[in-house]
Amino acid sequence: MQEIKKIGVLTSGGDAPGMNAAIRAVVRTAIYHKLEVYGIRSGYQGLIENDIFKMETTSVSNIIQRGGTILKTARCAEFKTKEGRKRAYEHLTRWGIDALVLIGGDGTFKGGNEFCKEYDIAIIGIPGTIDNDIAGTDYALGFDTAVNTAVEAIDKIRDTAEAHNRLFVVEVMGRDSGYIALHSGIACGAEDILVPEQTTNISAVLDRINEDKKRKKLVNIIVVAEGDDFGGAFELQKLIQARFPETEVRATVLGHIQRGGAPSYFDRVQASKLGYEAVNALIAGKSKVMIGWHRRKIVFTPLEKAVKQNTPMSRELLKMASILSS
Repeated sequence: MQEIKKIGVLTSGGDAPGMNAAIRAVVRTAIYHKLEVYGIRSGYQGLIENDIFKMETTSVSNIIQRGGTILKTARCAEFKTKEGRKRAYEHLTRWGIDALVLIGGDGTFKGGNEFCKEYDIAIIGIPGTIDNDIAGTDYALGFDTAVNTAVEAIDKIRDTAEAHNRLFVVEVMGRDSGYIALHSGIACGAEDILVPEQTTNISAVLDRINEDKKRKKLVNIIVVAEGDDFGGAFELQKLIQARFPETEVRATVLGHIQRGGAPSYFDRVQASKLGYEAVNALIAGKSKVMIGWHRRKIVFTPLEKAVKQNTPMSRELLKMASILSS
């Protein structure tokens, strides 16, 4: 591996709070080490379209507190082809860029891994996904902020639920992962939490609601991840309403508000650390790896292994949530 002189940075896939903080750290750490750094707009699409520009320390002023990503993000089908990757590499060569920092999820890292196989370019990945479902790291940028956003919304829903004695089904993001549902549900004292990682026992859900009615427990909050096997909030609302016609049942889908907003203190600090260490890793000769956290320590995982993880949801946490909500 030749000595790194110019680093490119891009964000790809779904946006996540903290991406801007990571970009800022990459840019300023690279410049501190006398390296040139280039921003690539719209992820891999920007590589293919040559949407590349040189960045200075002032390019990342006043962005650490901003959600989204100043570099924009996109999914790029063309980069999945050899022809698309060839065009991307030609543009990198033209700019003299010999290393990339990729901020995103498993799709981002799969693309980077294929790119590394075909071309001599150093790549470090930084995990950024609100679903927190990347193998090789305990934490992905954006998760903490997304959970806090969900918690704030659910707390407000509980206020109106209590005022009207209503049952609310709240759907949070998580097509393949129930982390947001589990953590926001626990934090808000949800009566039930439904996640993709385990099969929903709908009879048990209905029985619990019935028991709560017998005990005259008037407020019920059910948090469901969008990827739950039974369906989303509206499917569950219909079933509950049919079983308990005298109960007012409402469904709320939080949707993309969980992606936006100012990143939390935690996301800002973690993003800064990962961006800083990513540049240091490139200087030290590392490549084809994702940088992450495991037991509060920086760890490196091969890009080919930094994929979505479908690990079993913690039964102990689900059991705890059930006990505490009774």
